[in-house]
Amino acid sequence: MWPWMGRLMAACWGPVTRKYACMTKDDSEPNVDQEDCLVWSRGLGKHSAGEYSFAVAQANEIIEDHSQVETGSAGTFVGVYDGHGGADASRFVADHLFQHLIRNAHEAGTISEEVVRNAFSATEDGFLSHVRRMHPFKPVIAAVGSCCLVGLIWRGTLYIANLGDSRAVVGSLNRSNNKIIAEQITRDHNASVSEVRQELRSLHPDDNNIVVLKHGVWRIKGIIQVSRTIGDAYLKRPEYSMDPTVARFKLSEPLRRPILSSEPSIITRVLRPQDQFLIFASDGLWEQLTNQEAVDIVANNPRAGIAKRLVKAALKEAARKRQMRYEDLKKVEKGIRRFFHDDITVVVIFIDHSSLEEADESLPELSVRGFVDSIGPSNFSTLDGMV
Repeated sequence: MWPWMGRLMAACWGPVTRKYACMTKDDSEPNVDQEDCLVWSRGLGKHSAGEYSFAVAQANEIIEDHSQVETGSAGTFVGVYDGHGGADASRFVADHLFQHLIRNAHEAGTISEEVVRNAFSATEDGFLSHVRRMHPFKPVIAAVGSCCLVGLIWRGTLYIANLGDSRAVVGSLNRSNNKIIAEQITRDHNASVSEVRQELRSLHPDDNNIVVLKHGVWRIKGIIQVSRTIGDAYLKRPEYSMDPTVARFKLSEPLRRPILSSEPSIITRVLRPQDQFLIFASDGLWEQLTNQEAVDIVANNPRAGIAKRLVKAALKEAARKRQMRYEDLKKVEKGIRRFFHDDITVVVIFIDHSSLEEADESLPELSVRGFVDSIGPSNFSTLDGMV
């Protein structure tokens, strides 16, 4: 592939990325919910193929979800990173994965599944190197990990890569009845899914306790539900074994080979005219709403503020399950609120197919010299929920 293809991508991405500061009431930035200070959102923004909305709800003392939307004249990148054990891994992914993706795309001269896969691999290697440096001073960092959901729209094609149980769902128009139907386009890497348990057992045939039903929940080695992550070094490398006297880290036998994987599931989908929007969300949303419930909310309400509407629907359902009113849940402080629901991150990407076609048609008009002249230091930044 020609080297100038990589420069083309820099021209399409670099000039229009921007940083989203959180927890501010400035109209140009994400807004704090006036009624619930642990919810903030962006009502509606522009991306290369339409509009987008995002919202975040905090449950933990320090929010463990991080996320980003990177927009360019011909491409859109979405990342949702659901951390566990702390925010170190999700923050690291937000700071590095997109950088690796762009660097790899420059070298390859194109976007492909291999480019995306290599970006995940480089991010995992980078975080494990960070763990190695920090481990003597902060041993618990070996138990920090993150799920990772990425979506990339480039030249009419959607690339999705996933580790863990964050989820991407597309809302598509069923032309026979003119209704929007939900289609899950990612696979949940969670031990609650029978196929995942079968996969783990086939990979560990000599380990009868690779998955354990504990207090009604399937867990890998009785510890963790997700089977694929960035980080969680103590379940991947024996030198990072945690103190076995702490129940949540205790393994039934010494680690002989990695229990968790960092290999993403990747799919490529040519966007179709009936594809109306995409919902990217951490499992905090999907624990409360079904795929179709979420899609119905997006389909039947105005675009502006739609991600916030999804978050509030999830919070109301979490309150209902505890026989509470939403008004009462809003009074529960961060940290304590984790007993009622998880951190929630939602990004809704609307697909306007006329905009998608215009973005694709604009590419041939850029000269090779124009690509070269536009190259320069890029500052790709994240939007996240850190407070």
